[in-house]
Amino acid sequence: MIGTIFSFIKAAIIQGIPLLFGATGEIITEKSGNLNLGIPGIMYMGGISGIVGGYLYERSTENPVAVLCILIPFLSCLLGSALMALIYCFLTITLRANQNVTGLALTTFGIGVGNFFGGSLLSFFNQSGSISLLTTGTYYKTPLPFASKLGLFGDTFLSFGFLAYLAIILALVSSWFLNRTRSGLNLRAVGENPATADSAGINVTAYKYWSTIIGGAIAGLGGLYFVMDYTAGAWTNDGFGDRGWLAIAIVIFALWKPKSAVLSSFLFGGLYIICVYIPNLSSSSKELIKMLPYLVTILVLAFVSMKKKRSSQPPESLGINYFREER
Repeated sequence: MIGTIFSFIKAAIIQGIPLLFGATGEIITEKSGNLNLGIPGIMYMGGISGIVGGYLYERSTENPVAVLCILIPFLSCLLGSALMALIYCFLTITLRANQNVTGLALTTFGIGVGNFFGGSLLSFFNQSGSISLLTTGTYYKTPLPFASKLGLFGDTFLSFGFLAYLAIILALVSSWFLNRTRSGLNLRAVGENPATADSAGINVTAYKYWSTIIGGAIAGLGGLYFVMDYTAGAWTNDGFGDRGWLAIAIVIFALWKPKSAVLSSFLFGGLYIICVYIPNLSSSSKELIKMLPYLVTILVLAFVSMKKKRSSQPPESLGINYFREER
């Protein structure tokens, strides 16, 4: 019984890590007033960019170096996901396109690009089969060296690759940045009332651009974790499922607080796979249970809306384009 509980906790953490990357990135983005519904597509782009970078490196050498096996896909992921976020910024901030439509278009675009290169990359080099970066995946999955010496505790909480701990660190650093630094306070001011922030001398455009690009890059790491750690360097078209949308739901559930997103992501990860641990469930019952994260989010949103506590509300200008001429 104890072993099953710890096994479930470990599985919930594994499922929650990509959600945490996506939620942290989206919280940083939304704090600037930008509502980026392109997070699922950005996570796909981060994953396929990492896969392409890792594949090209492994193919170029017979003796891959561990540091480069980790660094090249990591930087490729950041570049690909940041580029997607930059496209969103250009369309919504510079051209003032509708944020909801732009985000949904990016999601469709990112998934399409990911599936195209995931299914066609090997054919570009006259190879067949599916992408599998076993060497790179092994390095990404390497646990902490002392985890095996700590028994059940070590296996449950310390047997993950470095990206799992990076996700938690980024969430905590983001919380500190937003609440304890001048730049973080300026960013929150931009999200609440960009006209007032602009009048106070804050460069609204720069804050919106940088927060969205950095948020997108962080979200893209969720895709990298999925393909390099969760699937050990293998790519499967449409393999991400609805994890990108769950990450957006966590933003609401965590009340736009990165620190709260840590436990929220693990909770959603547990709800996502709890059906596996309930015996004798029909397939229809399993699908109903998978709806729990969304149902919980709706209930939290309704509760927060009725309570009307300002600290639990989204940024006031969220999803609204800023027109300086109307200031």
